[in-house]
Amino acid sequence: MSLMLALSVVLSISFTSCNNDDDLPTKPIVALTEVGHDNSKHAHPGHDMHLEAKVTAEGLIKRIDIEIHQEGIGNFKIEKAYTDGKNINVRELKFHEHIDIPKEAPLGKYHLHFTVTDKHGQKATAESNLEIVAEGHAHEHHEHHEH
Repeated sequence: MSLMLALSVVLSISFTSCNNDDDLPTKPIVALTEVGHDNSKHAHPGHDMHLEAKVTAEGLIKRIDIEIHQEGIGNFKIEKAYTDGKNINVRELKFHEHIDIPKEAPLGKYHLHFTVTDKHGQKATAESNLEIVAEGHAHEHHEHHEH
């Protein structure tokens, strides 16, 4: 009888230890801290756009995908993927990169998606509005007010 009890205990332990879904680390956490110079949420065709984010990924960062697509009419899209280098295989990251905006990017309103995938396949996305404007766009310099 004790042999059966011992066998059932061993089997129940091995079955529960095989089910590690509960042991997954928390999903990545992403916060965009700067989109465009001084967080203006503006970019210019033919130039690069400043992009910063704070990322925490207990399961280590496997990849970062950035997609910028036109809002409303138009289907212009900019995509950039980071799969190696300084932004990958880390738990905490202050992401700071410059995204090239092609010269042919139409002016107008865009939407940015910043997606982090960890080594367990878990994803988190932060989003922001963005406007691609002509150089010297006056609105960009009037957003810095003292409060």
